[in-house]
Formats: sequence, C-alpha cells, structure tokens
Amino acid sequence: MFKVILWDIDNTLLDFFLALHNSLNNRFKEYGLGECSLEAASRFDKINVKYWEYIEKGTLTREEALTGRFKEFFEKEGISFEDCKSFNLAFETGLADDIYLIENGYDIVKSLKGKYNQYAVTNGAVEVQNIRLEKSGFDKLFDGVFISEGIGCEKPSVEFFDYVINRIVPCSRDEILIIGDSLTSDMLGGNNAKIKTCWYNPKGNINSSGVRIDYEIKSLNEIYEIIKGTD
Repeated sequence: MFKVILWDIDNTLLDFFLALHNSLNNRFKEYGLGECSLEAASRFDKINVKYWEYIEKGTLTREEALTGRFKEFFEKEGISFEDCKSFNLAFETGLADDIYLIENGYDIVKSLKGKYNQYAVTNGAVEVQNIRLEKSGFDKLFDGVFISEGIGCEKPSVEFFDYVINRIVPCSRDEILIIGDSLTSDMLGGNNAKIKTCWYNPKGNINSSGVRIDYEIKSLNEIYEIIKGTD
C-alpha cells in the first residue's frame, strides 16, 4: 500500500515545452533576435535534454550546462549571439511567465490530497519552480516541495532521494511511488532510491535504457488504478 507519492513537475504535471517555447520567443524579441519558431524551440528542447543529462551525470556543472546549451543552440541555428549567461538567466525567469497544465493533473493531485502524502520532486531553479507551483496552485496541494538547486544535487542521485526521504512522512521505501516522465531522472532516481516507479509515457516511447519500470501509464488518470490496486 502506497503512503507517499513523489510527483515530478516538468512534462508530468506542467507542460515544460510550451513554457520553454513561450520563454524562448519572448527572449528572442527582447534581445532583438526576431521570433523563435516552434521548430526551433523543438531543436533547443533536444539540446536542453542532453545538457540536463550532463548535469544529472555530473559531467558538467549546472552553470556550464545551462549556458552551454544556449551556446550550442545559437551556433547550430546560425545566430550570432555571445552573451549566453545573460540570455540563460532571462530564459529561466521567463519559464514562469505562463503556466500550462498537463491533462487533468491538478484535479488528480487535488483529489488525492489527504489520502496520500504528496510531494513535488523537481530538478530546476528554486525561485522559478516555486513561482510556477504557486501560479498553478500546486503549492497548496503538496505536502512539501523538493527542488534540486535548493538541495544541492539533482535527480537521479541517491543523495537527492535520501534528502527527500529523510524529510517526508516516516514510511518504508516500498510505500513510496515516484511518478515522472524521465527515464534518466525520475525512473533511474527511483531505482537508485529503491522505491517504486511509475513512468508517465504519453507518447508510447520504448524503454531501451535498462531502467526498471514498475508501472507505465499513458494518461495521468491511470494512476487511480495503480494506487487502488495496492490498497
């Protein structure tokens, strides 16, 4: 029986790509770079995922990766722009400009409030993620929020999850379920922490990573059957 649900935020409860495109487009205009198309935003998104994996693996520091992603992006787009550090800071802040919910995630978390202890576990900047959670209303639903920048380490590290588990309601690890879209962050993190994993996989991607998946869902509504089946 699960007592605790750990929710990933980006691309699980909040649509990160739409926020990414909105912020990129606004920053392009702000810096006099024209407009950023959906296609260009999609290309950046792939670069962004790669650089976040560098952070997760410890290959690059957070600052190296977050500025490096824009250096690579501008070079590949043929855009002459060098102040990647400033652009990155503006982009990060802009991620909180508008909120885009995924499916009925808000209603699901709200319906489970009081029945399970629910926590947000997210990689990202403290200020930005807190604003996004506040604007979406999730801050009032969660029993706690854990953000990698504030902890000092990222998912999927054991250190991140040990920090979280030591600060949530006391329970055994087999009573904890993590729900997220990322194999390299959420699911691998769940493996490392020895807790149950639920992969939110709306596009039906193939798991060729070797990461253990306990449950897989294409719609967030399917979470009801999973937790009901463990009661």
